[in-house]
Amino acid sequence: MSSKWKDLPTEAINPASLALDQASTEDMIDLMLREDRKILTAVAREKARIATASDLITAALHKGGRLIFVGAGTSGRLGVLEAAEMGPTFSTPMHLVQAIMAGGRAAFFRSQAGVEDNFEEGARAVARLHPTRRDVLVGISASGMTQFVRGALTRARRNGVKIVFLTCWPGTELQTFVDIVISPAVGPEVIAGSTRLKAGTATKMVLNMLTTVAMVHLGKTYGNLMVDVDAGSEKARDRARRIITTVTGLDHEEAGELLNRAHWNVKAAIVMAHAQVGYSESLARLKQANDSVRAAIGEEREGRLRRTIDPR
Repeated sequence: MSSKWKDLPTEAINPASLALDQASTEDMIDLMLREDRKILTAVAREKARIATASDLITAALHKGGRLIFVGAGTSGRLGVLEAAEMGPTFSTPMHLVQAIMAGGRAAFFRSQAGVEDNFEEGARAVARLHPTRRDVLVGISASGMTQFVRGALTRARRNGVKIVFLTCWPGTELQTFVDIVISPAVGPEVIAGSTRLKAGTATKMVLNMLTTVAMVHLGKTYGNLMVDVDAGSEKARDRARRIITTVTGLDHEEAGELLNRAHWNVKAAIVMAHAQVGYSESLARLKQANDSVRAAIGEEREGRLRRTIDPR
């Protein structure tokens, strides 16, 4: 019986790196840089599908749905990382963006042989989240063949979940089974089959785009400022103060005092300063504006922000 993986681009042997083990350190780095330049082109070709998927995710989150990543190995770890970053960056509740990884938490730190081959466990893992048609599931599989992910997609589809499939195999037959396929064709890896390299980088880029676009559309930024930041650390609190000084013109100490009154809610603090209202009223205005600072204050501040960055 022939190998079902042998013709996959993620398993192909890269002719450019055949003498990798004889190359100098600098030559290896040059080789990797040349190969990595192909990633941007591959991802750019998927721009339209990435945009469609981003809008699909945005619409689902607007309607109270969830975003769920599913993967195994490197793909699973990238999904977990993306989900974990949403809380500190955008103050999203834990249930809003979730990740399922073959083998569970332990597999994030140490590879567990065979867990990615279990179709049924992928199905069970999704079923435990009780998915609904309001949710979006992003299946991540560099090869496109991972049975755990395929089981998850199949089970989610039974519940009417919208499905995005992210793979580096453009020839996947799942084109007709899922709603959107995003398939950056990055070509063979410098080390054959090591999808933590170009495939992993391309995957991370696409995940960054999907989540960032959705969160911006949900009002999680004001311009490019992280106004929904979780101010739970010293660094984040300093960032919150700097955002307030930039947007309102208050000095560092005044910004801290305002944030204290706003319970370190940066959005509320901006509305309080602009409209000269209290904390409760600022929250009410934000709610009426669908949590958008720009809509809540009804003013275009981009010109002033640009002058703050570059006073020339």
